[in-house]
Amino acid sequence: MTSDKKTVAQDDSLHSITIPEDIEREKISGVFSSQSLNKVGTGTTVRKAIQKSYWFAEEAAPDEQGRGIMVQPLNNNNIPSGPKERYSLSEFLGKFNPELEYYQAEVFPRIQEMNSTLKRAEQQREQGALYSAQFEYEATLSFDEQNVRANFGLGLTYMERGESEKAADIFERVVDLDAAFAPEHKHLFNEFGINLRKSKLTDQAVEYYSRALEISKNDENLYYNIARAYYEQGDKDACLHNLHTALRLKPGHKEANKFLKYINKEG
Repeated sequence: MTSDKKTVAQDDSLHSITIPEDIEREKISGVFSSQSLNKVGTGTTVRKAIQKSYWFAEEAAPDEQGRGIMVQPLNNNNIPSGPKERYSLSEFLGKFNPELEYYQAEVFPRIQEMNSTLKRAEQQREQGALYSAQFEYEATLSFDEQNVRANFGLGLTYMERGESEKAADIFERVVDLDAAFAPEHKHLFNEFGINLRKSKLTDQAVEYYSRALEISKNDENLYYNIARAYYEQGDKDACLHNLHTALRLKPGHKEANKFLKYINKEG
């Protein structure tokens, strides 16, 4: 296979980037670094220093522009955390350098440790050991305070213990995390919203589902669930509006049809 040569801009200069054949064949995943030139000091003591930053990169599904790489910063615990940014393949190769040894020595062991802690937390919650689950979820968040599964799990743990105020605090954290509403967490955010409503936190449930709908506009289950929350608030107009939207998206939605019949029977 012939290499695809591309020219990209980096640090105000042009570099000719040749894409190796192994990169053409394999998906990119791992830790990479970037360098930036910064000024340190003031006045006559000012000097230039090169700052090195580490990132976790993973290839995404190709779009109309071709192959794309999602890049996420590493936090102080060497855990991928925070917002992701997409780069084209040529942009990525022009800016980032592989750091295999750093990944193996620093990043991979920390990710494994965090994932083991999170797994214990979820097992404890499933078994009803809610205080042990809280401890493990909080330990997970000490690795990465933005970990979506740990935040959801801790919030659900508080709800299951009937601690509504603590659950509301977690809600405030979750609702600001864009990653919490990503498709891979769909089952979690539906469960979280349902538990908000069942815990009588209906205002939070409505706000939560409204936030989710900003990101997932065509999810009939979200419209059904926010309709339930509006109903419990006593807002039947908003309830019916969202129920009809759910049924427009999926006319055969069993729960939405059943709920609509119930409301119509009420008059």
